[in-house]
Amino acid sequence: MSFPPNPALAPFSLPTPSRFPATSRYARTPVAQWTLGDGTVISYLRRRFVPDPALFATLQVHVVVQGDRLDAVANQYLGDPEQFWRLCDANRVLRPEELTEAVGRRILITLPEGVPGPTDD
Repeated sequence: MSFPPNPALAPFSLPTPSRFPATSRYARTPVAQWTLGDGTVISYLRRRFVPDPALFATLQVHVVVQGDRLDAVANQYLGDPEQFWRLCDANRVLRPEELTEAVGRRILITLPEGVPGPTDD
């Protein structure tokens, strides 16, 4: 299936994974390309799936209090408010605001995906 050329798309190109900072949720997301009938190449990111929670080692738990904001929670525990997405991944949440909607909710604070936690040796 081919579509007519769209001049507005010609300069469009998403960064390759190496152009995303290592701390970005897209750092390891592959870039794919689609070639239009006229030869125009469109680059795009493949779909990023939320990782399995079993891939995260829990360090501690944060209990949501009135007025909590996810960026502030991420900054408190991870040292960077832009890392809120790590909390979403570890808690299997697609809508970030869901984590702080309910007072009393328990948010798992984890190591990055795939980093093993401490052992009881």
